[in-house]
Amino acid sequence: MQAVLILAHKNIDQVIELAERLSSTFNVYIHLDKKTNLTPKQKENIKKTSTFVVSKYDVKWGSYSIVKVTIDLMKIALENKENTYFHLISGQDWPIQSPQKIYNFFEKTDKIFMNYWQAVSMKKTGEPEIWWTKYYFNYDQINRRTFGGKVYHRLLLLAQTILRINKLKKYGVGETEIYAGQQWIDIPRDALEYLLNYYQNNPKWEKIFSTSFCSDEMWAQTILCNSKFKDRIDRNIHHYINEITVHGSTNPAVLTENDYSKIIKGNYWWGRKVELPKSSRLLEMLDSYNDKN
Repeated sequence: MQAVLILAHKNIDQVIELAERLSSTFNVYIHLDKKTNLTPKQKENIKKTSTFVVSKYDVKWGSYSIVKVTIDLMKIALENKENTYFHLISGQDWPIQSPQKIYNFFEKTDKIFMNYWQAVSMKKTGEPEIWWTKYYFNYDQINRRTFGGKVYHRLLLLAQTILRINKLKKYGVGETEIYAGQQWIDIPRDALEYLLNYYQNNPKWEKIFSTSFCSDEMWAQTILCNSKFKDRIDRNIHHYINEITVHGSTNPAVLTENDYSKIIKGNYWWGRKVELPKSSRLLEMLDSYNDKN
């Protein structure tokens, strides 16, 4: 069997529909943000379509809580010894191909599908990405997405740059050892077991990432890219994402029928981000295309 791990925080009826679509082929594990309120009917429906549902953490954007959620879901899915491959997606992702076709592909590979780059080589929103692990942040307590959170972030960067803070040096880690990428990953069992065991048995990494910003986009890349598993990583994660720039930040646009022609020309497994009913026509078109192919 294979497992799909879903991180969700809104559009619960859509998450239920996603889980229902996947559950005939995959074991489905879902984390719902602790802030999420479900109706009795939604609770009933989501339990029908999922192998396991948990709502343990109040997840905040850019915080370490996302890593904790991910690790918990991975551990739960690993408890089923029949699960051989694991797919981490969001509640706003959607299978571009039929679930069975996706499943069949992963039955024939032992690769890890995860994009990555060295954090020292990348800037995001004008900031060197290495700062996000080099400096200290506490976004489990502060809402980074509020106006106050954005001002707080700038002040943290300024103060720690002036003071020449280097958390990595404290733990004997070189800047070139830190890798980053999108958090979404498709990973076989042996690599996932290594990832979690190494992370658990080398506590310096939790000390680094628990006080970092956007560590959900770095922890797995850093561990796996500094291991024997690096040779098995394919950096093409086969996600269709229509990136748009808003106020200097790059964000995924909601997918619509306007994306259809680009999607069918590529080799994609997942599409991000989907919002019903705005994406409904696109999903109908993809279903029709997959039925014919």
